[in-house]
Amino acid sequence: MSRTTFAWSGGFAAVTVMLVLAFAASPSLHSESGELSAQEDMSRVERAFSDLDYRYVGPSRGGRVTAVAGHAAHPFTFYMGGTGGGVFKTQDYGNTWHPISDGFFETGSIGSIRVAPSEPDIVYVGTGSDGIRSNVITGRGLYYSDDAGETWQRRGLEEMGQLGAVEIHPENPDIAWVAALGNPWAKSSERGVYKTTDAGRNWEQVLFTSDSVGAIDLEINPANPDEIYAAMWRGQRQPWTIISGMEASGEENGIWKSTDGGRTWRIVRDGLPSGLVGKIDLSVSTDMPNRVYALVETTDPVEGLYRSDDYGETWSMVSNQQGIMNRPFYYTNVIADPTDADHVYVENEGSYESFDGGETFERVSTPHGDN
Repeated sequence: MSRTTFAWSGGFAAVTVMLVLAFAASPSLHSESGELSAQEDMSRVERAFSDLDYRYVGPSRGGRVTAVAGHAAHPFTFYMGGTGGGVFKTQDYGNTWHPISDGFFETGSIGSIRVAPSEPDIVYVGTGSDGIRSNVITGRGLYYSDDAGETWQRRGLEEMGQLGAVEIHPENPDIAWVAALGNPWAKSSERGVYKTTDAGRNWEQVLFTSDSVGAIDLEINPANPDEIYAAMWRGQRQPWTIISGMEASGEENGIWKSTDGGRTWRIVRDGLPSGLVGKIDLSVSTDMPNRVYALVETTDPVEGLYRSDDYGETWSMVSNQQGIMNRPFYYTNVIADPTDADHVYVENEGSYESFDGGETFERVSTPHGDN
């Protein structure tokens, strides 16, 4: 799941905005013979997008963007969650935005958004940003809409703190899983992975490792939704510092896997760092469901991007390129292209793109330094 963040400049928060692609001024994809030659080996999709640039589309309030979601059947519609401004919606490819959570949500801090794959009118929103800065706003539960964001109901998890990820069953929108980091300031038992089978009216805590360790990310196998991956993280905020991670030998912090829809879990460690392990972000591509990416905070030189090609059973490091793991407690975002498992992005102080399964990255120019 992708979350953008912000930086401080001269004591003021620099607002981060959503970015979409817009056509550049070049009159044609094939206006010059040299350009045409260079594109001969490109895929049809790459040719179609090769002359596109980023431009600002807003919205202009709400703080840094912490969650974005859409639906494949409605490519013009997106939902955006901010660190303090609630949820906005666009229905015209980002040209205009309007707030849809005002008057419904108890907090404006958003941690996750998901649209049900089988029913695009159903939207789950988890509150509480997972970028736990010293000014982080604690989450106030999960909100549910069955009319594409026109109205909302709070559906529990009020005491579970930061809800960093929501995953919805691809065929049954009543079934969903939530990653709950818990209270970012103190120990609590209200953290871990939660599951609902009745659209959030009731929740069951299905994974709990300790009162200091919560769930920060979730991914499901799109070809087999009973197979779920959870990233567990000891992340605790103090006004003056951040406590991030613990020794892997404790078998609390790390990557956990379920093959029965979340009823039982086991930790997976083969090929992953064996020492201090901190924040982890996960991504799975529909193009290759057996492949799982994990961006792992640990100590140099083994901090970086890991990949599994056997459903998370074994792992290998594919990149520790400089820049992809700056300030990991705050960033740590990896996104795999759903149509091409070799195409992957890492979002940090810069935006990085790979076309070879994460082995090499090139920085992508964006208008803002936080991604």
